[in-house]
Amino acid sequence: MPRYVVTLVSRQPLDEVFARMAEFTNAEDWDPGVIKAKSVSEGEVGLGSAFLLTVPAARKTMDLKYVITEFEPNRLVTLQALTPRLESLDRLSFAPTATGCEVTYDATLRFKGIAILATPLLALSFKKIGDRARDSLKRYLDADVK
Repeated sequence: MPRYVVTLVSRQPLDEVFARMAEFTNAEDWDPGVIKAKSVSEGEVGLGSAFLLTVPAARKTMDLKYVITEFEPNRLVTLQALTPRLESLDRLSFAPTATGCEVTYDATLRFKGIAILATPLLALSFKKIGDRARDSLKRYLDADVK
């Protein structure tokens, strides 16, 4: 199961960083692997909020519907996307620091069906994608990698 974990330390206030990250349409602004992102639910962001992200996939694109499955304001947001061949779980945890906050982004992919056979190759690709997202997220949050 490919997994990517990074912790960033931002000088921005915790509540602002949490709000920007929980609003997952903002992934379009910091994740180079996201072509397009839009909200598919109404109201304030919280448990059950859903977002549709369009990502590249083998010479075409794929839409992933992420749903917030855990939501603790200023502490935790977990988003899950399910397709017949893939489960993506993104867990964002937040903690205050003396000068801002710390964000840990923990992303896991689980392949299903025939896609399981490609797991080793996709794991290498996932690391490269994660590194690009980390660098962009670092700039987006005005943060340092811990």
